[in-house]
Amino acid sequence: MASEEASLRALESLMTEFFHSCTTNQRKREIEELLNNFAQQIGAWQHCIYFLSNTRNEYVMMYSLTVFENLINKMWLGVPSQDKMEIRSCLPKLLLAHHKTMPYFIRNKLCKVIVDIGRQDWPMFYHDFFTSTLQLIQAPSTTPLGLIMLKTTSEELACPREDLSVARKEELRKLLLDQVPTVLSLLTGILETIWDKNSVTAATPPPSPTSGDSGDLLSSLLQTPQAAKLLNQPIPILDPESEQVCFLALDCLTHLFSWIPLSASITPALLTTIFHFARFGCDTRAKKLVAVNGNGHNNNIIQERGKLGVFAMSCINELMSKNCVPMEFEEYLLRMFQQTFYLLQKITKDNNAHSIKSRLEELEESYVEKFTDFLRLFVSVHLRRIESNSQFPVVEFLALLFKYTFHQPSHEGYFSCLDIWTIFLDYLTSKIKSRLADRDEVLNRYKGALVLLLTEVLRRIQFCFNQAQLEELDDETLDDDQQTEWQRHLRQSLEVVAKVMELLPSHAFSTIFPILQDNLDVYLGLQQFVITSGQVHRLNITAENDCRRLHCSLRDLSSLLQTSGRLAEYFIGDVFAARFNDALRVVERLVEVTLYGSQIKLYDMETAVPSVLKPDLIDVHAQSLAALQAYSHWLAQFYSEVQRQNPEQFVSLISTAMEATAPLISSKVPEKLLLSACHLLLSLATTVRPVFLVRIQAVQKIFDRISDGSARQLPQEGKVLVCRALSNMLLLPWPNLPESEQQWAVRSTNHANLISTLTREYRRLKENTGLSQGKVGLGNTKVVVQETLSILRYIVENISGEVTKSRQICYQSLQESVQVSLALFPVFIHQPGVTDEMLSFFLTLFQGLRVQMGVPFAEQIIQTFLNMFTREQLAESILEEGSGGCRVVEKFLKILQVVVQEPGQAFKPFLPSIISLCMEQVYPIIAERASPDVKMELFELLYQILHNNWRFFFKSSVLASVQRGTAEEPMENEAQFASTMQKIFRTTMLFQFINVLLQVLVHKSHDLLQEEIGIAVYNMASVDFNSFYTVFLPQFLGSCDGVDSNQRTVLGRNFKMDRDLPSFTQSVHRLVNDLRYYRLCNGSLPPGTIKL
Repeated sequence: MASEEASLRALESLMTEFFHSCTTNQRKREIEELLNNFAQQIGAWQHCIYFLSNTRNEYVMMYSLTVFENLINKMWLGVPSQDKMEIRSCLPKLLLAHHKTMPYFIRNKLCKVIVDIGRQDWPMFYHDFFTSTLQLIQAPSTTPLGLIMLKTTSEELACPREDLSVARKEELRKLLLDQVPTVLSLLTGILETIWDKNSVTAATPPPSPTSGDSGDLLSSLLQTPQAAKLLNQPIPILDPESEQVCFLALDCLTHLFSWIPLSASITPALLTTIFHFARFGCDTRAKKLVAVNGNGHNNNIIQERGKLGVFAMSCINELMSKNCVPMEFEEYLLRMFQQTFYLLQKITKDNNAHSIKSRLEELEESYVEKFTDFLRLFVSVHLRRIESNSQFPVVEFLALLFKYTFHQPSHEGYFSCLDIWTIFLDYLTSKIKSRLADRDEVLNRYKGALVLLLTEVLRRIQFCFNQAQLEELDDETLDDDQQTEWQRHLRQSLEVVAKVMELLPSHAFSTIFPILQDNLDVYLGLQQFVITSGQVHRLNITAENDCRRLHCSLRDLSSLLQTSGRLAEYFIGDVFAARFNDALRVVERLVEVTLYGSQIKLYDMETAVPSVLKPDLIDVHAQSLAALQAYSHWLAQFYSEVQRQNPEQFVSLISTAMEATAPLISSKVPEKLLLSACHLLLSLATTVRPVFLVRIQAVQKIFDRISDGSARQLPQEGKVLVCRALSNMLLLPWPNLPESEQQWAVRSTNHANLISTLTREYRRLKENTGLSQGKVGLGNTKVVVQETLSILRYIVENISGEVTKSRQICYQSLQESVQVSLALFPVFIHQPGVTDEMLSFFLTLFQGLRVQMGVPFAEQIIQTFLNMFTREQLAESILEEGSGGCRVVEKFLKILQVVVQEPGQAFKPFLPSIISLCMEQVYPIIAERASPDVKMELFELLYQILHNNWRFFFKSSVLASVQRGTAEEPMENEAQFASTMQKIFRTTMLFQFINVLLQVLVHKSHDLLQEEIGIAVYNMASVDFNSFYTVFLPQFLGSCDGVDSNQRTVLGRNFKMDRDLPSFTQSVHRLVNDLRYYRLCNGSLPPGTIKL
């Protein structure tokens, strides 16, 4: 005894020293090694029993429990049965004796250790494990402890970790399922008893002045007066002990519901009881009493009451998340929905908007989140089941959801509710598309709700109604989706508007367009307030209230312009003619407002509040251009309709749009506005492609800016967009015109001039003697190369899928620049930033213009690259240059991928060099390193070589015997050849592949790909199932180390000889799991153990 006492004091001293802030890492490692050695000793657990019984040191208690946990989970098989019995007896007694005085985390850890024993031994060697837990729950003094044990049992036994065999996992689940009716009945009884006991003494509140308004809806939701009466009972006041028991019981139910199937065990009585407790979350009456009395202690009690509601809603949501609902359970579901929507009606019952929002603010925030989760699950998973049920009033539910959505106290809550409406609108749209016969009937049923939704969502994005709340939204910080909080709010709102537009196009347009008109009138009226003094233009609106109103109107106009752009897709295609007049009105207004903004230069105007109004004016102008760009597909359809007759109206729209756009392509214009103008120009040139576009005077001015060099001052992104647009005007075929009217000769000359101007400085680099001698003058030279090649790359990308003539003209214009690029490549080989841009350009050339380049020049390019990318250069790029160097190698491998896919014999001579580069130079460098991107491109290249050039790997005599004549002719002896190849694969390669994949599963090196690997193994095994079962499986098991012959036999016997995919993959995963389990067991046995 004295020695155990001394050991305990020594352990306490070590643990205290270990966690002391002054202890060095070296000393901590020494202590850790000492503790590990102690834990590995046979019989260490007996000391730990003494430590747990006689210490108050939390570190010592946790260490002792860790020793037990390690013993049970890793060494239990080798523990003598007498020791096991003693442990099974001692630990529960220890828990029972000390559970009220232990720290909660020690108590929970001890519970888990006991459950771990049950996981191994119940019911064979630990037959009273589960019954003792039930007895703990039934005894009032130990009910909380029993509930903790029950939840831990559910967590550890229902979905155990991989340290059990599959057979044991299945046995545990079956054992637990057998106990489910008893457990649920017990938990129902506990919750009912507490509710009933405390309901007797609950004071009946005086009737609420608003209580009379719930009758009609409540009766339609619940059908029976008795059910409504039950839910209208006052909520009892619980003592702390009862409250804690309810928390634990509901927490248990939540976990149980996560794995037990929906069945008759989940009784109406249990559901009703859970809903009684869900009412705690929406009880604001008690909060008001606390506010009046100002009692801090009571306030804590109210917070706990609110959390009871949260726990109850978690239970409900766990049930709601199950998509597979048996027919007999649908009645229960209906009852759940009815009771939950009673709660929703209770939360939103007041007709006064402010008091609804106030009520929601008073509720526990997590309760509101859980309630929103419930609504999302109902709409996404169960609405289709319940909608046609006459006992469930869907339209009334939508009215409640509407009130709940638009009185949310937080922005996040509102976003979550908009998500629910989006799910509902998607459901309604797909339902209407699948039921064309009663389309109007379905739409009419929901039209009122959709109209209200549209109106309110539009109000919510307008500053004139909602300035205080909208100003709170952050419009600077970007989230993971690269949008600000304000942009997210607007985007989600516009998605809802767009979905309503799809269902009710006429009504949506007639709602949105007048609001747009009103705000446009304010904007267009600003001209009268402009005062010019010399070169300075000033907006003469200075009164604070006027500036505020103008700010709100401009922000709203910007949002409405985005709205009109988002709706452009609903005016094209089959509905073009029917909705033509509406679209024309929008486009005419957009053209008018863009021209107005460019002419009076509001973006350059001095204002009374420049930090607010100037960004507003710039944003409105930019959004008007972006909205017009969104209608480019409509303009293209309009053009195709009027091209041959009366195009005057169309010509006017395009000409005016260009008048509005051209002045903005200047370095003096704010970048946001400049880029919007460039994008509009590119869309008109690429999507609409009017014949007359290049002849418009405003467009000619843009060409002139390129020629005179003034465009060089533009930011690079703007420069690229403008050059792409001008190139497309000259290269892309005009729609609906024959080849003879395309004017290719003139356009070819103009394009050559354009490219010559753009590349003038770049082409001069070839004549630079310093460069040719390898003396790179960095800085400006690098900038010229990168900027020029970036522009040329985008120009080529734009026409890569176009007609041959466009590509021919493009290559003729680029030919000299391509040759310059190839000459400069060796000079910049050690500059990854420049090399990356060069290879990106060449990759685009090979993808889009390799036919136009011709074989000789393409060969020259490939040979140059192969010569430059020596092993040393590759190693430098991959290992030393970081991500920049890796990108260079990736681009090079992508170019080779294009080359090896080319049909015909032109590039076949390069195959040996390419294969040598892959296997002898690139692969050895990356084999032992991460470099995931480089690896992916290398493997893709090897795949393309094998897929497109398989003949390369056969002797010519073999090919001659199976192939006569040209490659296109049918293969002779095809069946024999295919049979021979299959036999070779089957006998020499197949089992090696399967073996590697199974080893990958066993070692868990690619856990995320478990399912895909299982399918791959099945596809390979299915080539010859008989050989797999009779030859491969015994060989594989025979080669597995760490298991004995008996275990190998069991593993083989458990692998069912099924030939369907689900059963086969299940057997694969069972084999892998059990093999790991046996190795764990065998590794935990003491040395010298005799295995029978």
